Amino acid sequence: MRETDADDIVFDEPPAAAAQGATVLRDALTTMPGAPGVYRMLDAKGDALYVGKARNLKRRVSQYLQFHRMPHRLLRMVAETRKMEIVSTHTEVEALLLESNLIKRLKPRFNVLLRDDKSFPYIALIEDHDFPQVTKHRGSRDRKGSYYGPFASAGSVNQTLTAMQRAFLLRSCNDSIFTTRTRPCLLYQIKRCSAPCVGRISKEDYAGLMAEAKAFLEGRSRDAQEKLAARMQAASDAMDFETAAMYRDRIRALTAVQARQDINVDDLGDCDVIALASEGGQTCLQVFFFRGGRNYGNRAYFPRHDKSQDEADIVQAFLGQFYDDKPPPPLLALSHEPPERELIEEALSEKAGRRVRILVPERGTKRKPVEHALANAREALARRLAETGAQAKLLAGVAEVFGLDAPPKRIEVYDNSHIQGAHAIGGMVVAGPEGFIKNQYRKFNIKGDGKSDVAAGGDDFAMMREVFERRFGRALREDPDRSGGTWPDLVLIDGGEGQLNAAIGVLTELGIDDLNLVGVAKGPDRNAGRERFFVPGRAPFQLEPRDPVLYYLQRLRDEVHRFAIGGHRTRRAGAIQRSALDEIPGIGPRRKKALLLHFGSSAAVKRAGLADLAAVPGVGPDAAKKIYDHFHSGG
Repeated sequence: MRETDADDIVFDEPPAAAAQGATVLRDALTTMPGAPGVYRMLDAKGDALYVGKARNLKRRVSQYLQFHRMPHRLLRMVAETRKMEIVSTHTEVEALLLESNLIKRLKPRFNVLLRDDKSFPYIALIEDHDFPQVTKHRGSRDRKGSYYGPFASAGSVNQTLTAMQRAFLLRSCNDSIFTTRTRPCLLYQIKRCSAPCVGRISKEDYAGLMAEAKAFLEGRSRDAQEKLAARMQAASDAMDFETAAMYRDRIRALTAVQARQDINVDDLGDCDVIALASEGGQTCLQVFFFRGGRNYGNRAYFPRHDKSQDEADIVQAFLGQFYDDKPPPPLLALSHEPPERELIEEALSEKAGRRVRILVPERGTKRKPVEHALANAREALARRLAETGAQAKLLAGVAEVFGLDAPPKRIEVYDNSHIQGAHAIGGMVVAGPEGFIKNQYRKFNIKGDGKSDVAAGGDDFAMMREVFERRFGRALREDPDRSGGTWPDLVLIDGGEGQLNAAIGVLTELGIDDLNLVGVAKGPDRNAGRERFFVPGRAPFQLEPRDPVLYYLQRLRDEVHRFAIGGHRTRRAGAIQRSALDEIPGIGPRRKKALLLHFGSSAAVKRAGLADLAAVPGVGPDAAKKIYDHFHSGG
């Protein structure tokens, strides 16, 4: 609901269901300022229902008491409201930026929510070294250099990096490897590096390669190609055919990366193209990244929103959340004009530190990429709807197989991973009508008896009991009335009757007797397709080998297996990297490093005498005695 400029608002009589929420709003209005800010509507548990911004907080919140104008969605929101919180800001632009940040952090149920917002990779030219490095980069930009992107995927970055190595011969190794090289590496042999580490190129010539690489990444690839072509011709005229062939290969590398671009627009410059398509109450936003007029790839987003929400409002909400943690380019080309276009422009400009324009092209060269993005959005949405329909059939089949009252909306799948009990991890994955819900996955570090890293002696049943005690004990504490959507409709356990009984025992102790539990045991010789299913009160059974429901259940089991093994390997790798020195109290990272550099290993430190330890630079006699006593007197 958008803000109006009406000064005098007459409150309606609320529907009976919304009476308590209306009272909360009226009470909040008595002290609410008529200034810019952000408001939060909270439910009985204190969770955010909605986050909004306003130029005039009092006037904006007053509109939620005009019940005859409000859609059913907002009536439900007011009915659930039990508390209001506000934050005043100096300007409406500040309010907009704060609103976007809070929506991403709190994920209120009645806001448009951007669900898949993974970080994007960039190409970085790290320039805090005499011979700068070219590398793929994610995260904070704490090193001096130039960053180019974003790219839609790691694959597109890797392809561009490979082409750049062939075209500009820049080093990709890190500084520590660079300083220890005594002869050129393999990349030099295959003509993908100029080997500055061993002096095969001067600092000045390498700087020239860097300038050409920057020109390419900034969209001036034609200039770079013309220079390379001129050098190739000069080498050819001088009968230096080996050098000419090298320039030819560099030109081919540049041409190859340009040929992979689906659509290029010379006069587009740095621009994000965002197009929205909607059907059946679902929406897809396609984002294409153009830098220097070249297409850096695209990504599809499927935000969560109410079916009644306007497309332009969805675009506006998307822009705020999408650019909350990433810099916007100078130009955004959209398929729909946001209702508060000028305000969005001002907020994004403030965030970027330069002007950002929003364009909704109707014709001309800038309309072409918008149409292309729109076509991709429609295709992605059609695939999504088809997958959702297929998923609905599978869930209906799951309900029939296991005798559920309705297709499950939340399925939780559990598995453990360990090697003879060591570094044990319990994994939980979650699936629903739209596929796997990865932000709901959980890992459980199995603690066992707390005295060793062997969880309950490698007892799978004990591990499963611990996982269920922690998962559902917490569920009882945090969501006892099961209104938060975190309780499963179906629980699958990767294991047979023993694991199933372990889970049932825990749930019985917790007083939970209405969860649908199924054990999935591997077939003879662990053959896929011959799994046996264990359901309390029924004899074990199998499904037909080609049953689509069986394939779906196998995918669920394989996913939890993958997730648990990944957690186990991470935990095991962390344990391997620890040394005996980590257990010595009062010995910090600097002294540990000095000891390992001096003696070569923690075992050698353990064998060292007191005088030898004290002789290590930075250790000293007091620390040396502490280390010696730790290893020789059980300290």
